[in-house]
Amino acid sequence: MAETDPKSVQDLTAVVPTEVLQRFPPVWAVLDPRAVDDMSCRIDDLERNIADLMMQAGVEELEGENKTPASNKG
Repeated sequence: MAETDPKSVQDLTAVVPTEVLQRFPPVWAVLDPRAVDDMSCRIDDLERNIADLMMQAGVEELEGENKTPASNKG
């Protein structure tokens, strides 16, 4: 498999047999755009709420996933 990152349907069919692709519907046929927009808004709201809670708790985000209370900084 020379191309590991197919960029088009033609590239994908060169790597994956057509009969396999026909068994699965394309993503755009399954996802409702309104549901995706709604989920995106909910995720944005959740991120804002988490940031607000972290600020209220005195937790600051450091590099990566490490968190530390602001009062423990020295």
